[in-house]
Amino acid sequence: MGAQLRVYKRRIKSVTATKKITKAMEMIAASRIVKAQRKVAASTPYASELTRAVTAVATGSDTKHPLTTEADSPTRAAVLLVTSDRGLAGGYSSNAIKAGERLIEKLTAEGKEVLTYIVGRKGVAYYSFRGRKVEESWTGFTDNPSYGDAKRVAAPLIEAVTQETAEGGVDELHIVFTEFVSMMTQEPVDRRLLPLSLETGEAAEETEKKDEILPLYDFEPSSEDVLDALLPRYVESRIYNALLQSAASEHAARRRAMKSATDNAEELIKSLTRLANAARQADITQEISEIVGGASALADATAGSD
Repeated sequence: MGAQLRVYKRRIKSVTATKKITKAMEMIAASRIVKAQRKVAASTPYASELTRAVTAVATGSDTKHPLTTEADSPTRAAVLLVTSDRGLAGGYSSNAIKAGERLIEKLTAEGKEVLTYIVGRKGVAYYSFRGRKVEESWTGFTDNPSYGDAKRVAAPLIEAVTQETAEGGVDELHIVFTEFVSMMTQEPVDRRLLPLSLETGEAAEETEKKDEILPLYDFEPSSEDVLDALLPRYVESRIYNALLQSAASEHAARRRAMKSATDNAEELIKSLTRLANAARQADITQEISEIVGGASALADATAGSD
């Protein structure tokens, strides 16, 4: 029984050390969520106003442009999938990957060839393990993205959108990321960035306010040149906002996962402590029994000699 007690003590020591690590990671993730939320809040107004400006130009002109003009028969689509670089975040990356798989299946069913772009080591590893082609990937910044990272990601996507399909370009640009709803809720979503839909979401609101918006803008030298200038900024701002939303979601998912791990460690320590106490009590009972048995045997032996 002494050996069993030593095993329980070693396990309690090991689980206690693990608990300290998960608790520290929980606290670090909680502190980073606040910073990430502030960045999301700071980037959203710019992205919204830029979308508003693009919508105003699009609704105020008949210019054909990749930002607003849908192909008659789209054949190729680019999908940007945002995952994490690190694990220990529950189902954060796997849920985003599943959302990306659903979108790709949908686009494929529509007869479109899908070009996949990935942010994050988890997504890269998923596609690499399955031998699936990735056009381009980026890693190393998912938990704290900068605008420069968004520009690097956006550059090849903008190039693909502005190229003709026959030359390797795409007709549509989609992004799959995890939207930060609250500390307890993060939802993987897919959004079509290009062509910009003028009948849904924010663009629909702008279309309804067309008469109010148009007088605010004077297009010089032309609406097409304005759209050319706005295209990279629009894509960059939307990708940057998605990266920030994903970073906040990753920290929230990691905090929740580490809290769950810490709680489980506490329950395991309690269980092991009870087992250790039972083993120690059994050792004490056995020792008492041996002492009593030895004393009884000695008394019998003494009585017999008399």
